[in-house]
Amino acid sequence: MEYYIKSVIPVIESNYENFTPVERSIADFFIRNQENVELSSRAMAERLYVSEASLSRFAKKCGYRGYREFVYQYEETFVEKNLSMTGQTRMALNVYQELLDKTYSLINESQILRICRYLRQAGRVFVCGVGSSGLAAREMEMRFLRTGVNIYSIQDSDLIRMRAVFQDHTSLIIGISISGSAKDILYLLRESHKKGAKTMLVTARNRGDHEEFCDELLLIPSLRYMDHGNVISPQFPILVMLDVLYSYYVEQDEGERARWHEGVIKELKEKRQGKDPAVSE
Repeated sequence: MEYYIKSVIPVIESNYENFTPVERSIADFFIRNQENVELSSRAMAERLYVSEASLSRFAKKCGYRGYREFVYQYEETFVEKNLSMTGQTRMALNVYQELLDKTYSLINESQILRICRYLRQAGRVFVCGVGSSGLAAREMEMRFLRTGVNIYSIQDSDLIRMRAVFQDHTSLIIGISISGSAKDILYLLRESHKKGAKTMLVTARNRGDHEEFCDELLLIPSLRYMDHGNVISPQFPILVMLDVLYSYYVEQDEGERARWHEGVIKELKEKRQGKDPAVSE
């Protein structure tokens, strides 16, 4: 039995910045709704004081062919949430579970496979972020380095901007910005894209203009719309998505990746045991 079900809520949240004020009022209802109500276009138009045409435009901005298709998907995944939380442990676990559910809903397998191909083909990979996103970038470097990817993480704003000068068609640039508005990250992606590099942004917000300079937009769940989301590390949704990407990557050409990984582990063990020639000399 498959536990996770595709949900429309994270799709609404990731496109929230692109909505008009009227469309945001529609989005707010679907994000916060906890009741089983009549969802026909006529009933919703009356309930929200909007036109049926506005409902249709809202649904299309979310990637659906129309409001009817949107509502069908929404009804399939609507579950009344139990808001009575009896302790901090239960609260934290509920938030983590909601993030996992939302991550599942945002995953596009075809996109993940494309990114894996970019990682295999790139001569150099730079993954960049500042603050908590920088810590996630460092974690990504440590994990993919073990599989033979020529990957570097950058957390310093000045270095991020300097790196934009040296990119070309052999590079893959990965920027991590939950808000999608980190100026240094966006600058690096724009300039690298101009020079022919592959570019990818990991973000919780699709601003609409990202596609102009990003070959891939890897969406992650946002803590912004979640009850008690402020007590959860902002790295968590990034790391979950990176774990998914990593699992797909190591699954492909598994034998070669395993040999790389075993070689790295062997080198580390020998160094700890004092067998490293550089140490003995």
